[in-house]
Amino acid sequence: MIVLIDPTFKYETYVVKELVPFIDKQYRTIADRKARAISGLSMGGDGALYLSFRHQDVFGAAGSMSGGVDFRPFPENWDIKKRLGPITEFPENWNKNTVTNMLDLVKDNKLKLIIDCGVDDFFMKVNRELHAKMLDLKINHDYIERPGEHNLKYWENSLKYQLLFFYNYFNDAEKMQ
Repeated sequence: MIVLIDPTFKYETYVVKELVPFIDKQYRTIADRKARAISGLSMGGDGALYLSFRHQDVFGAAGSMSGGVDFRPFPENWDIKKRLGPITEFPENWNKNTVTNMLDLVKDNKLKLIIDCGVDDFFMKVNRELHAKMLDLKINHDYIERPGEHNLKYWENSLKYQLLFFYNYFNDAEKMQ
């Protein structure tokens, strides 16, 4: 059983239940998962995959650049223990909330996914492990490794590939209508 450590931390609710509907109401959007993608870098890459896996009715595509897709090797970083509790006391919270362990949610290859990471990035190992697990489970995804570190220079380059991936996703989705 997952124990709620910080009930005030509601980014998932904010993004999915408040931000997306607000954007759809305020702007001329196509309010459909086929017209919606989410991406992020570093822990935002983890968040983008996390939200897309849990809300495939909202997002049709997702990307991660240098994502912290398994934060368990880093129990003292990013204040995660303030949200999930210390890993030694609440290992189930950590295991159930890491993207690498959420792949069972990705059904029928409904999501279009792109994951990339620089080979000198401290998140390289967890990204490679996620990629291998996705291959084993036959989850379609684009996976890219390029020279680079966990820094702005890498992300500026990565963003071009992510945007091309989403451009192609939206074009393909439009053709299917």
